[in-house]
This record gives sequence, C-alpha cells and structure tokens, in this order.
Amino acid sequence: MGSDHTHAIPENKKETTLWIALGLTSTFLIAEAIAGIVLNSLALLADAAHMFTDAAALAIALAAVRIAKRPADAKHTYGYHRFEILAAAFNAILLFAVAFYILFEAYQRFRNPAQVQTVGMLVVASLGLIINLISMRLLSADKDSSLNIKGAYLEVWSDMLGSLGVIIAAIVIYFTGWIWVDSLVAAAIGLWVLPRTWVLLKESLNILLEGTPEGLSLDDVSKAILAIPGITSLHDLHVWVLTSGKNSMTVHVVHAADTQPAVLIEKIQQTVAELFNVLHTTIQCELVACEHSEDGCNFSPQKAEESNSHQGHQH
Repeated sequence: MGSDHTHAIPENKKETTLWIALGLTSTFLIAEAIAGIVLNSLALLADAAHMFTDAAALAIALAAVRIAKRPADAKHTYGYHRFEILAAAFNAILLFAVAFYILFEAYQRFRNPAQVQTVGMLVVASLGLIINLISMRLLSADKDSSLNIKGAYLEVWSDMLGSLGVIIAAIVIYFTGWIWVDSLVAAAIGLWVLPRTWVLLKESLNILLEGTPEGLSLDDVSKAILAIPGITSLHDLHVWVLTSGKNSMTVHVVHAADTQPAVLIEKIQQTVAELFNVLHTTIQCELVACEHSEDGCNFSPQKAEESNSHQGHQH
C-alpha cells in the first residue's frame, strides 16, 4: 500500500491593488451615505449600501490574501484559508438585511414621496461612477489570475450599474419632476443585490459543508482516474473546496500488482490538476480494496486487535 500527499496551492498576492481599490471605495461610500441623507435621496443611500458590498468584498479578498500567508500549525493543519469563506458568509447575511431594508424604505417612499435634490444626486453619483471605473481598471489586470480579485471586480462592476441608475434617476427627476423614480431606482438596486447575495451565501455554505466544487462532477473525476492504465477500481473518492479556487481530493485506488504506486500517484495528480484544477491530493494505493464501513473506509480497531491476536498465535 502506498500513499502520497501534496500541497500544490498557488498564491496570488496583489495587496497593493486591493489596498488602493479598498481605500477609494471606502472613502466614497462614506461620502455617498452622508450625501444621501443630506440630499434626501434613497437611491443614493441604496447605492452607498451597494458600494458597502464592494468594500466588504475588497476587504475579504485582502484579508484572505494576508491571512493565507500564515503557515499551517498543529491546531490549523490546513492553514487559514477558510477565513475568506467565513467572512463571505457573514457578508452575505449582512447584505440580505441591507437589501430588505432598502426595499422597505422604497415602499415607504412610494407611499409618501419626499423631495430630493437632483443636482446633488447627479454630482455624487457621477463621482461614484468615476471611483468605480478607477477600481475596475486597477482590478482588471489580475481578475483572471485570482478568484478573490475576480469576485471583487464583479462587485465593483455591478456597483457601476448602480451609479448609472442614480444618474439616470437624477436626470429624469430634474426634467420631469417624477420623484417616485428615486424610490424606483433604490428598489431596483435592492433587487439587484438579492440574487447575487443568495449566490454568495449558497457558495459559502457549500464550501463550509465541504460540498463538491461548483461545476465539478464526481463521476467525471472518477472516470478520468479509472482511465489511467493500471488502475482497476477506486473508492472513497472525496472532492471538496478548501477555499475559493483551492480544490482538494482524497481517493483510494486499487491497482494491478505489476504497477508501481509512485507512477500511478504522479499520473493521478497530473490528471486531476489539468482536468479539474484539483491541486491538493491525498491518494491511497491498494492491491486489494479495503473494507467499507457504513460511513466510508474507516480503520476498525477491532480488526487491528484480531490481526494482532492472529500474529501472536503465529509467534
């Protein structure tokens, strides 16, 4: 029986870019929130809440990059990569609360419209659009090399649409006097946040529950491994996500007697890395399949005692 354990997890360290984008976004969301209160614009407040999600996403990405640098220790043998997922789940729950509050306030404003200062709305939203474009430019260079940065990029991209919505609302109200457009845009921003927040929460929970990575089929992984010459069967296959983009796998493979386990392990690692982006693997090679218990391939102390007893009789 042979086994192997690898830790080939790539790191993307783009702290400077994240710090600049986080600084710009955080500064402006405070200014926009104050402007929303002063100008009595719910659309601005909704966009500020949406920009808060951008700042949260950037902070999560930055924290994940920094904390992931900490080496694994005796208490945290996988390191600290799961921090990103815990923060993302918390962020999703908070976003649900913000989105429902925006929708409630929009409903109240529809019933009792309030005057808004359209020129101020237009100026603030235009500044927000500029901030979003700068942040998108900063993040675009690395969005394809890091899932953290890609997520932050998408957050900023969607907030850019929110800023455009506020600009359109300000122009429409200025020329038509339709005050209800402010509430309409706020409600639209709230509804835009909800489905994205649900996706974020669902993906976070899937990772925390050690579910199979999104878009990956366990059957496809099994077929790819079984296609390797020398492997006769496999069992106890598990694929899960340590954190975003860091897939892990354990598997027991039964191989022919004339096949070297070391050769098989290398081929399996190469196959799952190239086809499924699984870079962290633990592979157990067996000549005869180990026995299964109700919850998987678990070593039985009773069998160990029986084995020791049998060896004692032989001696």
